[in-house]
Amino acid sequence: MTATLQACRECGAGAPLDAHFCPQCTKILPLPRHADYFSFFGLPRRLTLDPADLEQRFRALSRQFHPDFFYNATTTERRASLERSSYLNDAYRTLRHPAARIEYVLKLEGLGASGPAEASKQVPPALLEEVFALNEELDEIRDLRAGGAAAEVWQDRLERARQPIEAKRIEHEAQLVELAARWDAGGGPEVLKALRDQFLERNYIHNLLEGIEREQKS
Repeated sequence: MTATLQACRECGAGAPLDAHFCPQCTKILPLPRHADYFSFFGLPRRLTLDPADLEQRFRALSRQFHPDFFYNATTTERRASLERSSYLNDAYRTLRHPAARIEYVLKLEGLGASGPAEASKQVPPALLEEVFALNEELDEIRDLRAGGAAAEVWQDRLERARQPIEAKRIEHEAQLVELAARWDAGGGPEVLKALRDQFLERNYIHNLLEGIEREQKS
């Protein structure tokens, strides 16, 4: 059975898991073991958030948890203040960026990547053709550079190689927005699975674009 209350270490009273201060003695509560970024901010688990509302909540909580307010407090309260301040910063950094927010929700829902480099190790089937063509083009461009071709020649080819990948990135971003809206509206596991596949493809596309940028700068 999932716990719905946390115990205040100062007075022993029970408090909701998403509470920051004990409703009985008003002392700051230690960070619960099963906290998540959305409940911490008092938000529903959604992929579409209002940035202004998120920032307002962040600033309000920052003031409440600031260690300066707990300088003369007990050791337990000072530790809780530091824990909550650190967790707040991590939560804000994640939830304010749409891509990081999607990745976090996928993790919460049990569909997170199996490793930090999952998207870069395996070519998504939908991108096989583009990746094959790009790798061939990059090989030819490297041969041009090694042969002493003028910079404008191979730079122009790199830019032409980048354009279809950039178009693919824009397409995937739009599809992610659509899938996120469907999940927020109550979409089931099939929507979340499609979102995960699209997100992994999106990450792979970003890796391809970063590779092209490295070639342009070298």
